[in-house]
Formats: sequence, structure tokens, C-alpha cells
Amino acid sequence: MPFSSDFGGAARRKLIPLQRVVTGWWRRQSPARQDRFATLGPLISVLLFLAAIISAFWYLRNEEIERETEAVKRDTEIAQQQIRLRLIENQEQLVRIAREIATRTVDAHDFGAQARAFVRERPELTEVDWIGSHRDRRAHINSSGYQDDSLVVTDNTGIDPSLPLANQSSPPELAFLAARERRQPVYSLPFADSNGATVFQIQVPLVDRTGFSGVLIAEYSVEALLRHAVPPEVATRHAILVLDGREQVVSSTVTPMPGQRIQRASIIHDVPMAPALNGLVLRGQGYRTSIGLISNTLFWMVVALSVLTVWMLLGTWRHMRRRLQIQTALASETNFRRAMENSMLTGMRAMDMESRISYVNPAFCAMTGFSEAELIGRKPPFPYWPTDRYEENARLQQQEVQGRSPAGGAEVRVMRKDGTIFDARMYVSPLIDSKGKQSGWMASITNITEAKRVRDQLSASHERFTTVLEGLDAAVSVLSVQQGELLFANRSYRLWFGADPAGHALLAGGPLGRALPTEPVDEIDDYTGLPAQALTEAGSDPREVYVESLEMWFDVRSRYLQWTDGRLAQMLIATDITVRRRAEALAAQQAEKAQVTSRLMTMGEMASSVAHELNQPLTAITNYCNGMVSRVRGDNIAKEDLLTALEKTAKQAQRAGQIIHRIRNFVKRSEPQRQASQAADIVEDAVELAGIELRRRNVAIHTYVAQRLPSLMVDPILIEQVLMNLLKNAAEAIDNASLPASRRHIELRVVPKHTPELGGHIEFSVTDMGPGLPEEVISRMYEAFFSTKADGMGIGLGLCRSIVESHQGRIRAENLYNASAIVGCRFAFTIPVDISRPDTSGTSGPSAVNLQATP
Repeated sequence: MPFSSDFGGAARRKLIPLQRVVTGWWRRQSPARQDRFATLGPLISVLLFLAAIISAFWYLRNEEIERETEAVKRDTEIAQQQIRLRLIENQEQLVRIAREIATRTVDAHDFGAQARAFVRERPELTEVDWIGSHRDRRAHINSSGYQDDSLVVTDNTGIDPSLPLANQSSPPELAFLAARERRQPVYSLPFADSNGATVFQIQVPLVDRTGFSGVLIAEYSVEALLRHAVPPEVATRHAILVLDGREQVVSSTVTPMPGQRIQRASIIHDVPMAPALNGLVLRGQGYRTSIGLISNTLFWMVVALSVLTVWMLLGTWRHMRRRLQIQTALASETNFRRAMENSMLTGMRAMDMESRISYVNPAFCAMTGFSEAELIGRKPPFPYWPTDRYEENARLQQQEVQGRSPAGGAEVRVMRKDGTIFDARMYVSPLIDSKGKQSGWMASITNITEAKRVRDQLSASHERFTTVLEGLDAAVSVLSVQQGELLFANRSYRLWFGADPAGHALLAGGPLGRALPTEPVDEIDDYTGLPAQALTEAGSDPREVYVESLEMWFDVRSRYLQWTDGRLAQMLIATDITVRRRAEALAAQQAEKAQVTSRLMTMGEMASSVAHELNQPLTAITNYCNGMVSRVRGDNIAKEDLLTALEKTAKQAQRAGQIIHRIRNFVKRSEPQRQASQAADIVEDAVELAGIELRRRNVAIHTYVAQRLPSLMVDPILIEQVLMNLLKNAAEAIDNASLPASRRHIELRVVPKHTPELGGHIEFSVTDMGPGLPEEVISRMYEAFFSTKADGMGIGLGLCRSIVESHQGRIRAENLYNASAIVGCRFAFTIPVDISRPDTSGTSGPSAVNLQATP
């Protein structure tokens, strides 16, 4: 008790200063405000009490919900983790068995023993199958451990490998194709087995030295997996369900009794069934046990008492408010007049009929620097008149007294008390009293020094801007959209087109604006509702226009704007680009010559290979002819033998003619012409010509062209030239490095692709197993006249890049690595197409061609 007594005394001593402060503040308040506080105090207290009760109930309810939600989330994640560990462990065992099968370590009977032991230890498995690459079942073990040899039969009817995955509707078949393509374990989508139970499979690919040899399949029962993998304590606390992709319950740890009504869960938490990720979802469910605020009796009692108290206090407050309204209206009227007088920035000055100042507002005093006492009662000359303008101000004062002041106001000079002078505009009006008799004059004065300075600056800025526009080499014109009137034209426009608005219409590529009617008609605004703001804010893409009368090219940019009078107008800026267009045309001619020169150089470098290629059919023709001459002279050749020899001679001559025809088409000079071309035809022609060089260097080429590719809008000769250059460079790199036969091959692939930055395109790639390129060469290989060859000119790759970019494509090069060692190089370029619409007229033959070159 001594402690309590001391504590209470200390608290009272601390509260005494606070009580004095509150008492002093209360005494300083007005009686009206004291009455208001006395009325609103109990009302605020009741409202705060009600808010505290509601907040307490709400906090407890939310705390319970959050605790239950966290428990459901934790148990669901524990169940997910247990299932994940169980599936990963089983997958590792299946991968080990699959590795032994692929290495021929076990046969079908040994596999049966391992599979029975595997299934016996894992009750969630229903069966384990060994399937061959052609869907032939090698072994089968069900959950009872029984192996039926009669089930080991060949079944090739389930899968058509030539069809895409979208046409294989069965989930096991889809998983089989995915495992065969990815060469890694694949989980199938859930499906119903013969007993109606929901199951899913994991298919582990069997990959041996020859490639894909089959799959090892393990089938899981979803119900058994949930029953054995979820810990009992988790299943006791919360219901764990498995849902498929259609939100249908597949299995649950809770089995409802017959006729029992299932209560809808108020708390759920969903997680995917990992690592399967096949559309199955684990859902944990929980229920709230507390009752809501609506059914709480204590809460409603507190609410009822609080409402009653509030109603009583509101009656008192309404009575006090009516009493305060009268006091407030009187104070507001006085304060309004005073505030309006003090807040005006315009100076107000009143004079009586004898020109004596009778009133000035605070703004006038602040503007002139004189106090109210210094101005009231003064007669002209007033102290704010400049000494050198007495006569002018006296004349204005006389006009003011006679009522002849201009309606737009008069511009005057006013002197402050410190002697500084500023410009002002004064408006004068008669002052009428309540009887309708004039009692004086009221003048308002506004400081216009800053406005006058801004007006002068705007005038000078407009003059400078006009001077700049007149000095531009580009033609600038503004045309009214409604009337077709030329509102502005600079010197360049007038020099080229004069003052005629037809030049503006010619540059804009459209007709002039509407002509004004010659007869009086009802005015109808055809542009009513036009989004003028959107038009003035929007720009337009630049375009190039040729004016035949001037023989000049212009780069024209236009935009809509609102003219100074509010009319909608169009502004054009036309820049003379005739010199640039001529330079571009000359550059195009030079590029065409460079392309032809590059093709001639390529064939010149391949001259020895072409000669060797032509020598074979010519030698064969010579041998056939010599043989026929000898046998004819000896008269020992039959007619059939002679015809056979002549046919063989003709075939060899035709072969030599085809070689010469392809070379002629490749090197002949022609105008670039884009046309619908097939990628397969371009690749075939390029490989046919490049094959001459590749066979001489003993380099093999493997080509792959995807089927049903869309047509390319390209110049086929230019694309063939790019492929020829890349194939020849790859063959030279391999041959110069003296690589073994295992690395003397080139791969040419043509496939469709789609990327967000490039969109739909076809990619041509040339991959070799050569020594690769140094990093400094990759960064400079497209520079003109840069080459790593002793006799190279350095224009090949640069020309390839120009050709590809002229077709809106891209070209890139990269080294291929095995760890840190370079094992080859890959050049790839893209041509944009619409891959959503494949060309049905494409080749229907094999999509891959393998050509082996011979020395």
C-alpha cells in the first residue's frame, strides 16, 4: 500500500501542470466556442467508444483468420514437400534402372525382379512398364508384382511419329513423344485408368549409343500418392485435396459420410504438385470457428446504447447550432467586406465632387507607398504624380471630372513614395449613392509594368522567330484547313512556289481546303465535332515528294495546329533532298556493281574447282567417242550398243551444260528484282555451286530445310550469293586448318522462327567445325577492306551484311564452344516473313538432305 500511495501522489503531481494548461486554454475561448465544445465533447466520446469496441471485435476476428490461414498454408506446403521428395526419389531410382537398361546391364527378366521390388516398396505405384522405341512392350509389372509375358507384344498402332504433338490426344502418348524429343523424364497429364481411378505417368527415356531406344514408364495412383505421402498429422489438422485442371476434386484426405452435407471451406491455399507440374493442384482447406460480429449480443447492446446517446446529443447540438448561426452570419458579413478590401490587388481610389480623395484601399497604399493618412483629404496635385508630368496628369484629371475618361482606360505614370515610377492603367466610373445621386468618382488602378515588359518581349521574340523562319533553307507554310487560305509562307516557299497555296497542297499530297462560297448561304461547319486537340498534338510520318515542275525532291513533315485566331491549320516543313536522293541512287548503282564484282571474284576463286568439275564429263565424252570410233572402224559394234554409248555421251554433255548454266545465271549482270521465292530452291542452287568448291577441298555439307516454309519476297540471286560466300568461307577455314575427316563437314539449316524483337522470320545458318574466329576479328569482320586472308579484299562479309539488311534482315556470327575450347563457328542471317501463313506450294519431299563431298 505505501507503494500505491506514493505512485498515486506522483501521478497527481504530474497532472497538475497539464490541468492548469487545459484550464487556461478553456478560459481563453469565446462563450460560443465553449458551448460548442461542451456539446460535441460527449458525442465524440461516445463515437470513440463505439469505434474502439468495433475495432477490438474486428481485430480479434482478423487475428484468428490470419492464424488459421497460416496454418493451412503451412500444412499445404508440407504436403507438397513430402510429395515432391517422394516423386524425386522415385524418379532418381527410375533413371538408374533406365541407365542400366540402356547400357544392356539388365535384360527383361532382371528388369522384372528390380521392378517388382521397386513397386512393392512404393504403394502409390500401380504398374511399371518397359516400352521400346516402336511402342513395343518389353516388360510389364503391376502393383501385385505379377509379370504377364503375354503382354510383351509389339504395338505400333498407338503413335504416328510423322504427326505433330497436337494430333496425339492421349496423355501417355503425348508424354511418350515428349520424352523421345527432350531425352529427359516427362510427367504425363492426369487421366482415368481402366478402373476409373485418376492416375498419371512418368516416362523416363532410354538412350543408348544408337539414340532413343524406348521409355521406362511408372504409373502413379493420385489417391494412393495422397494417402501415403501426406503426413497423418497434417491430414488430421486440415483437409488436403488434389484438383485437376478443371477445378474438379480428384482425391482428398477426407471422405464424407453418406448423406453428410459438405461445408464450404472458408480458407483455401493452392500449390502445384511439384515436380510433376502436369496440371494437378494441391489444395489445403480450413474453416473459421469464431462467430461474426452480427451474431454477437454484446456488440449490439453497445451499439444500441451508443445510438441512443448520440440521438440525445444531436438534439442538443442542433439547438446550439441555430444560436451560433446568427452570430456567425454577422461576423462573416463584416469579415467578408474587410477581406475583400484587403485582398484586392487592384488599387481603388475614391474622390468627392471637389476632387478630394475620400477613400483608398490597402492595395493602392501598397502600390504607391503612401499611407492612408497621407492620401485622405488631398487635392491635386497628388503626391503620387511625377513632377515632370503635372500638366499631363492635370489634363487627365480634368477629363475625369468632366466624365470624358476613355472606356478602355488611360495609361498613366505613377510615382512611388521612394521616387520610383511604374506604368499603370486607370479606369474611372461615377460613384452613385443610395439616392441615385452622384457623390464622386471611383478609380481603379492596375500596375501594368510587367505586362508591358512581357508584351515588348513577345513582340521582339516574334520578330526574331520570323527572321529565323525566313532564313531557313526549308520551305515552311501554314494553310487554313477550312478556307484553304495560305496563312504563312517563308522566303524559301515563296521562292519555289510563290504565294500560291497550290504548292502547299502539292507537298501535302491532297486537295486544297474548302473554297469560300460566292453567294450567301447558311453557315455550316463541316468540322463540327472534329477532335482539334488530338489533331494538334498528333504528328505525321515524314514522306518524300517529287515536284516535277521544279525537278526537285522534298522531305515533307506536317502537323495540325490551331492558328492565332483559333482556326484549324496545317503546317508543312519541306526540306530539299534532291542532292541526297541523287547520292542514294549513285550508291545503289555502286552496290549493284559491287555485288556483281563479288560474284565474279567468287567464281574466279573457284576457277580451278570449276575446271576440275567440267573436266570429268568432258573426259567421259572423249572416252565414249574414242571407243565408238574404234568399234565403228572395226565394224564390231551393234546398233543398240551404239545408241547406249550415244545416250551416255549426251548425259555427260548435259551435265557439263548444267554446270555452265548455273555459273552463268550466278554471275550474269541483272537488275535487282525481288520476287516470291522458295527457300528450298535458293538452297539447292547455292549448294550445287558451292559443292564444286567443297568437293575439291574434301568437305562434306549437310543441309536441312524445314517443310511448308512461306514464300520469301527476296532477290534469289543475292540470297544465293550470301550463302555461297558463307559456305566458301567455312570450307576454306576447315581446309586451311587441315582438320581430320571427322570435323570436315558443314551444316546448312533453314528453319522458321519467331522472336518478340524480330517477329516472324526464316533463319539461314551455316555451321562448321573449323577453328573459329578470334574476338577481334568478330568485332571487325564487317569493316570494308578488312580480311584475314593473304589474298582477300575484305568486301565479302560486308557485302553479305548489306544484302541481308537491304531485305530488312540481320546477320550475326558466333563461335561454338566445348567448355573453353572453340570447336566451330556459326554464321546466321534472317529474312522477315509471315510464318503464320505457310506456303502450301512448298516442296513436299524430305525436309533434310545430306550431301557427302568426294575429292
